Amino acid sequence: QVQLVESGGGLVQPGGSLRLSCAASGIMFSNYVMDWYRQAPGKERELVAAITSGRSTTYADSVKGRFTISRDNAKNTVYLQMNSLKPEDTAVYYCHTGRSYGISAWGKGTLVTVSS
Repeated sequence: QVQLVESGGGLVQPGGSLRLSCAASGIMFSNYVMDWYRQAPGKERELVAAITSGRSTTYADSVKGRFTISRDNAKNTVYLQMNSLKPEDTAVYYCHTGRSYGISAWGKGTLVTVSS
């Protein structure tokens, strides 16, 4: 059974930084594409960043140059380093995996609030 557990969310001032973590279990982690999504109040869930097994990365235009996705296969963990945070980055951030294997597994999410 795939399990994804996010951590690292919280309240941060505009311009600040946070690092989110997602610990995975139940999969051969190194083989899986890992994604970070977010859902702001009243908006649809959107893909923020993704990293392949070969460590290729993609980003939403809104976060390019500010967010960095990375993975530690030894720890079965994917990270999202978020810098220069803006109020519009406020959302619940979700870890996701499985799209290369015909499954879709989600974590429960971690709330990021950017406010002064």
